[in-house]
Amino acid sequence: MRYLSDAVTVTAPASSANLGPGFDALGLALALADRVDARVTASGLEVEVRGAGAPLVPRDEAHLVVRAMRAAFDLMGGQPPGLHVWCVNSIPHGRGLGSSAAAVVAGVLSARALVSDPANRLGDPAVLALAAELEGHPDNAAACLLGGLTVAWWGRCGAEAVRMDVRLNAAVFVPPSSMATSTARNLLPPAVSHAAAARNAGRAALLVAALTAQPLVPATLLAATQDELHQPYRAEAMPGSMALVQRLRDAGVPAMLSGAGPAVLALVVPERPPHSEEVDRWTGRRWGVPEWDVQLLDVDRIGARVEPDAE
Repeated sequence: MRYLSDAVTVTAPASSANLGPGFDALGLALALADRVDARVTASGLEVEVRGAGAPLVPRDEAHLVVRAMRAAFDLMGGQPPGLHVWCVNSIPHGRGLGSSAAAVVAGVLSARALVSDPANRLGDPAVLALAAELEGHPDNAAACLLGGLTVAWWGRCGAEAVRMDVRLNAAVFVPPSSMATSTARNLLPPAVSHAAAARNAGRAALLVAALTAQPLVPATLLAATQDELHQPYRAEAMPGSMALVQRLRDAGVPAMLSGAGPAVLALVVPERPPHSEEVDRWTGRRWGVPEWDVQLLDVDRIGARVEPDAE
């Protein structure tokens, strides 16, 4: 195995999964990204981290970017003699905004870009399959990797996905406290009723149609983002988040938990580039959560990318 002597840079966007009814299938990439710089060294492992989550993440083989790189190198046939990994994080950790998917995708793409022989590199389907396998579900990984709106599923050879363009903004309400995705998943029952599953399937299909239609219709988006499969079961563990979802929906705003929460995502239909009064609408004080961080974000339409010429 031969490796590049220069460093590579990968930018991986945040993502919001589920979008209400599309549990473990729908994902939306958001214009907030982590950056990873990686290079092969003569020996050892050095990990540096700055930004969101920096005080809490490991600086050794347990770091998620490193674990993803190691898994990708194994699939490509060998491990480099040493690695230096420098992470600059902007995506909040433990909030349901795809920070782990961004780390995994950045790690897999970094490893692929560091291999100098194109014949040994993973293909795009293998990158998605590996990222989804490491994540345990394909929704965030697909959105992070491909950008835009994605529908992901488990196929015969691993995760697969399709990507669609959407034209809207997203208001993201981020609470001060976090919750591990594993904790949020443990709140879900082992089975749901056939009727609830059927209603969610219909809304998920409607949501894809509503998000890709022009013009976007807020009332249709509101109906399409209702959920019965996961949000009701997580309400007790994150009452502030679900109360905010209800306040937004009562005001006609299509809102839902972002992924497993506790962040809340509101879909914003832009008439034009947002006016100042539109931006001012999206404040925590306006919606009864003054201590929450609120950002009005574009949809990331490119997905994870390696700095030009690195591949």
